[in-house]
Amino acid sequence: MPELRLENVSYRYKNADRLAVNDVTCSFRGGQVYAVVGPSGSGKTTLLSLMAGLDKPSAGRVLFDGEDLATMDLDRYRREKVSMIFQAFHLFPLLTVLENVCFPMELNGVPEEDARVRARELLAAVGIEEEKHGRFPANLSGGEQQRVAIARALASGARVLLADEPTGNLDVANGQRVIEILSRLAHEEGYCVVVVTHNLAIADAADKVWRMTDGTLREVETA
Repeated sequence: MPELRLENVSYRYKNADRLAVNDVTCSFRGGQVYAVVGPSGSGKTTLLSLMAGLDKPSAGRVLFDGEDLATMDLDRYRREKVSMIFQAFHLFPLLTVLENVCFPMELNGVPEEDARVRARELLAAVGIEEEKHGRFPANLSGGEQQRVAIARALASGARVLLADEPTGNLDVANGQRVIEILSRLAHEEGYCVVVVTHNLAIADAADKVWRMTDGTLREVETA
């Protein structure tokens, strides 16, 4: 199963007077859902960006399966090893649902017909009916768009899912459905799921909860 590990990681934005992430050491492993909670501005999204290889630590190391991201091809890492799920969905507006999910596979060289077969399987797995595969994102509900975004994240074959407020734009029912999908992916299929969130329902459903405060991270004891 995949593992992301941070060792004494710190990050300071240019001209900032304090560290956005301050000497963080922690591990995230496949088969579990992790929730990272904390107030706005505490460093949660910066932490996720470091794990995704979108930012480089000012100090310390981020490792994927024991390999330092600093020595890896980060474009390939983001195509094949980790996928991000965003609050704002970030689907391509001029591509259909099916085309959105095919996109990362075609980017990785999967033949078009094979990509379409796999995309249909992934959409079925997140509860998107076939009649909606030809629609554009604007013609879907928010909950449907987020489930398509999850299917697209899975399409790359990445085993680490990094989600930034994935239920932030959803009502309670759709938010719960997204939580159930992410939990199933971790517990039944071995994905490593890390969710930055203010949603207490996600924290309640997570296997481990980490709290971020002023750039520092500590594990929260759960019942």
